Amino acid sequence: MNKVLVILTNVAQYGTSAEQTGLWLAEATDFVAKVQAAGFQVDYASAKGGTVPLDPRSLKKVYRSQEVDAIYQSNDFQTRALRASLPIAKVNPKDYQGIYFTGGHGVLWDFPNNADFEAATRQIYQQGGYVMSVCHGLAGLIFQRDATGQPLIAGKKVTGFTSAEEVLSGKLFKVPFMTERAAKKAGAHFRQRLPFTSYAVQDGRLITGQNPMSGHKVAQLFLESVGKK
Repeated sequence: MNKVLVILTNVAQYGTSAEQTGLWLAEATDFVAKVQAAGFQVDYASAKGGTVPLDPRSLKKVYRSQEVDAIYQSNDFQTRALRASLPIAKVNPKDYQGIYFTGGHGVLWDFPNNADFEAATRQIYQQGGYVMSVCHGLAGLIFQRDATGQPLIAGKKVTGFTSAEEVLSGKLFKVPFMTERAAKKAGAHFRQRLPFTSYAVQDGRLITGQNPMSGHKVAQLFLESVGKK
């Protein structure tokens, strides 16, 4: 059970726009670096499996670090994450102690209302595992329902990419919905700090991070919870 399932997007564009998006690199690599260092194995899955596009903005030097690049340039990440991610339908959730939904604007199209993502999340949570997200990755949880039919995040403290950050990112009119607004509509107690500062919040076995700077915070809370740090 010392395994974590990292969920990635297959979406490379903003809806019908030609503008490129995809996984925000550091949101995967910051988390993966910390959990692997603590002894966890990581598998990568996406809705369709196969290729995972990268948001080209996330490759800018300002968003990079030695830790990010060490994971990104590894043959393991290049192969199992970016070229040959597992199709979520073929993953056995019983193998994992946690599931982590990464971000990047692409997830707003392929994370919500995916029955396979929902089944994996439900199984991992019901077997005592942790459900985690960062930034727009919260979109993978917002529309999910628990075993009683209630929204999974209703009444829970969560965070994710804020409306203010969406405005500052210049993507307000390109996204299908606002993450913060949708989370509040689902009944979550949405928490936030200053835009683009590292922040994560935990509510039991639900751990969420606010923005691209927060993946390592999510990992830290997870590792503390399972006694690995």
